[in-house]
Amino acid sequence: MRRGIGHGLRLGVAVDGVSLWRSSRWRAPAWTPLAERAYAPDDSLHGDFSALGQALEQVLPAGEYAGWPLSVVLDDALTRLWQVDLPQGATRLADIEAAAALRFQALYGDAPGLWQSSGAWDARAPFFCAVPRALLAQLTRVALDRKLALIFITPQFVRSWNRWQGALKPGAWFGQLQAQTLTLGVPREGVLHAVRAVPVPHDAGHYWMEQTLAREALLQGMDAPGLLQLCGAAPPDWLAPRAPGALICSAFAPPGVDGASSPAAQLARSGGAA
Repeated sequence: MRRGIGHGLRLGVAVDGVSLWRSSRWRAPAWTPLAERAYAPDDSLHGDFSALGQALEQVLPAGEYAGWPLSVVLDDALTRLWQVDLPQGATRLADIEAAAALRFQALYGDAPGLWQSSGAWDARAPFFCAVPRALLAQLTRVALDRKLALIFITPQFVRSWNRWQGALKPGAWFGQLQAQTLTLGVPREGVLHAVRAVPVPHDAGHYWMEQTLAREALLQGMDAPGLLQLCGAAPPDWLAPRAPGALICSAFAPPGVDGASSPAAQLARSGGAA
């Protein structure tokens, strides 16, 4: 396929499916669906992701997109997100990396060697994410075979946080809603203080959301927020007008991203076309 000016490929990788879209920075339409495939997920994140590799080969036919830039957004369920309290007196990058590895093993019980980790090196609150090396191997293998230029591979939360953090109002919390999981980004003094993933019941209404954020605030030793600014297809009850003093929820979701889209398609379009 011939590539137009400003066009790129965006791939959403969910736990059981992939969705490929063409993005356009300057010309309408901004998003064009190209292909979507389901795959059988591994029993754990320690598998070889061979079924994912086969699905990638199907949505990216050989010779079809040679030379195109490819960006990948991963379901947060396929990744690990965590933060690290700096060791007292730590001044070197190696100190932060060692603390991050110990914290990772304490939280998840996994051998760090099976994961590829990267971090945002803010000394006030270092933030880390990790992706299974086997998953990355499948993505890079198919991209190399199809002669694609990999621009980024990032978890959905990181993609959305980077896109929208500058639009957060004072005192607001950030939320990413995807596939019945609400991932909360808790800011404090201008930095990301905590990341919390909370399962969302199918019948969760505004009361559930309000109680959940109050509980999370207690765990963080903070006051409960008055505003949750959310990415994803929020239930209508969450977004309904509220009486003064009640928790308000507003949505960042761009047009066309809604609950009718597949999880993989929602991932692909996270954070906009850029």
